[in-house]
Amino acid sequence: DHSSRILYPSPKSLLPKMMNADMDAVDAENQVELEEKTRLINQVLELQHTLEDLSARVDAVKEENLKLKSENQVLGQYIENLMSASSVFQTTDTKSKRK
Repeated sequence: DHSSRILYPSPKSLLPKMMNADMDAVDAENQVELEEKTRLINQVLELQHTLEDLSARVDAVKEENLKLKSENQVLGQYIENLMSASSVFQTTDTKSKRK
């Protein structure tokens, strides 16, 4: 069975030779993959921060909108009260004036 070892070397004896021959190519490929993954992770993180900023801005705008609506209602009621208290804006009865 020694002859079969010479003709067909075991995978363990081939591994170091393969590793030495292909290590540079594998290392270069792994480096490219690592750089691409790092770039993508950084891009995802940047997009997450942008989304957080936009969400915070939307919340602030919603809050400001509610505040302005409330102020608008108060001002509308105030103007309505002023108009009803002023004789200039009182409705006139046109039928009684014609008689």
